[in-house]
Amino acid sequence: MRPLDIAIVPCLSDNYAYLVHDADAGLCAVIDPSEAPPVDKALAARGWKLTHILNTHHHFDHTGGNLPLKQTTGARVVGPAKDRARIPGIDEGVEEGKDWRFGRRAVRVLEIPAHTRAHIAFVFDDAAFTGDTLFAMGCGRLFEGTPEMMWASLTKLMNLPDATRVFCGHEYTQSNGRFALTLEPDNAALASRMKEVDAARAKGIPTVPSTMALEKQTNPFLRPNSAELRRSLGLESASDVEVFAETRRRKDNF
Repeated sequence: MRPLDIAIVPCLSDNYAYLVHDADAGLCAVIDPSEAPPVDKALAARGWKLTHILNTHHHFDHTGGNLPLKQTTGARVVGPAKDRARIPGIDEGVEEGKDWRFGRRAVRVLEIPAHTRAHIAFVFDDAAFTGDTLFAMGCGRLFEGTPEMMWASLTKLMNLPDATRVFCGHEYTQSNGRFALTLEPDNAALASRMKEVDAARAKGIPTVPSTMALEKQTNPFLRPNSAELRRSLGLESASDVEVFAETRRRKDNF
């Protein structure tokens, strides 16, 4: 099989939707369309026909384009089975442990709740679409879950191969990195990454995708094992969950 084509579609002010195109199967999915017009434009530019709409969670800035896109294309809406009632136009609910098929590909579904109670990720080959659970150098707010729940979700994502590409739901990387530097100012990998991020954003270039390896090196929410981060928090002997919870609390007030 040929590799999938993945196109970034900027939406609203800082959202990303993604087109995933399988040329062999003649299939094209859009992941987390907040609005229809940018998706329509991206499809037309590439000559791709939309067949699927995939949602990681129910928030409107990830599902707002569902109904208009479904109406104009007949695309099938796929989302978390445990949140069917909040996914507009849903046709099929998916859950962890049962691979979803995209043509001949088995797409892995991971249940990663806390931002919302039924948030999921879709993993196509080496590409993970993490919605608002894992960001580049950040993680989502705990709207419907606990620190323990989010740490379990992030740990599940960290178990993906280091080469896994991370496609997240928002362009928050620059502000996330600024926060990360307050906790790990001596993290050389983080300082180097921030130079690249600042340069990219100055040119209007997206900072996604990241990789799981890079997130493990620079994302404070994945780094409770960092002695420097623990010192910054004053939690040298705390549990990983406690370190995560305090990091999230500080980010909420950053």
